[in-house]
Amino acid sequence: MAQLKAIAPASSVNLTCYGPKRNTLLYPDNVACSRKLPSFQELSGRASSLHGNAIVSNNRPVTLAANNQGIRAILSSDREMEVSKATKGGGLRGKLNKVVLAYSGGLDTSVIVPWLRENYGCEVVCFTADVGQGIKELDGLEEKAKASGACQLVVKDLQEEFVRDYIFPCLRAGAIYERKYLLGTSMARPVIAKAMVDVAREVRFELTFFALNPELNVVAPWREWDITGREDAIEYAKKHNVPVTVTKKSIYSRDRNLWHLSHEGDILEDPANEPKKDMYMMSVDPEDAPDKPEYVEIGIVSGIPVSVNGKNLSPASLLAELNEIGGRHGVGRIDMVENRLVGMKSRGVYETPGGTILFNAVRELESLTLDRETIQVKDSLALKYAELVYAGRWFDPLRESMDAFMEKITATTTGLVTLKLYKGSVSVTGRTSPHSLYRQDISSFESGQIYDQADAAGFIRLYGLPMRVRAMLEKGI
Repeated sequence: MAQLKAIAPASSVNLTCYGPKRNTLLYPDNVACSRKLPSFQELSGRASSLHGNAIVSNNRPVTLAANNQGIRAILSSDREMEVSKATKGGGLRGKLNKVVLAYSGGLDTSVIVPWLRENYGCEVVCFTADVGQGIKELDGLEEKAKASGACQLVVKDLQEEFVRDYIFPCLRAGAIYERKYLLGTSMARPVIAKAMVDVAREVRFELTFFALNPELNVVAPWREWDITGREDAIEYAKKHNVPVTVTKKSIYSRDRNLWHLSHEGDILEDPANEPKKDMYMMSVDPEDAPDKPEYVEIGIVSGIPVSVNGKNLSPASLLAELNEIGGRHGVGRIDMVENRLVGMKSRGVYETPGGTILFNAVRELESLTLDRETIQVKDSLALKYAELVYAGRWFDPLRESMDAFMEKITATTTGLVTLKLYKGSVSVTGRTSPHSLYRQDISSFESGQIYDQADAAGFIRLYGLPMRVRAMLEKGI
């Protein structure tokens, strides 16, 4: 499953990648259309961050389609095709030969397979990217795709690229959205396909597609169908004998990858409802966690984690191990009401055990290696960095420029951090760095050549002068 399965060279099918299934049918599907895309070689050379998830055009007209699940490449036959906006009963119907669908195996993508076949009369090839969603979600996926009407499933492993090139830069930047959200879904989209974003109707989708190719046009096929919600999708699936595990009684919208697991929908739509205990999948209930704390040591080089308990690990392996450690102690559970880009509020519950450990470790090491002014500037930029990632603007020059700043400023953030995990909590117990700005001979407040307590008197008078002048004014002195 982890290897890319080849499609016959003679086939006219083009490949692209899978995206997470968060928000599923709550937001519309979108299609981005291009009159002409660059060749595979040109695309690969221009954007290394695609990591092999390129769209193979073979010099044929290609249509890209995407929603929050991923990007779909829809190919026409050899005849020329003019790109037009999709309208009910028109658009591209009857003009397509094969469709490559970004497939998760969830309700929406399972329903889209027969819907495309029924409405467009085309063959459907499903493509899934492994970003650490787990063996259970990948197991049996090929059989499920074919049972839904697909002719083939292609799978590729993107876990190392995901962690190394997307998660770790956000971690180094300290990017966190609205005080809590560690951007698990938002970071996964650009690695799955360069254009993937946290979709809120067409806007957030279009921004990144234009970064990939400014010639892309956008149409919205969701305007064509009568499926207005997840219950309609379930009925459609039953009607077409599509195997889905979701039921009307328990409809959770979940997105899982190596960084996190998100839960939305069902009883969570009411912010007053407490999440059910059996909803969680990556972490145990803190009440049921071990009664004895566990200590874990994280090795960090230039703001990037490299080891756990003295053992050097690859990015994906490191995160997977910390997920297991943190999960058994109930670490990393977040329940929040967040503001979507379009203005609405949405309630979500997140499990990010390994990410929570790493976020605390990097931040605490910075307390040794960065001075006050640098930390303040970095924290202020981290807010904007997180907003850009959340809004799907990963490839925006502003984020790239900010990332260059983060890389430069954390060059000396190297060392070891020891943390204690206990019943859902993460507390730092020790930190060391060869570049530490902490000096015990100064911090002890003992008089010496570097620090003389007598210097404090003049400093306090000068520092407090504005307050003193204001008080004198108020008292008429």
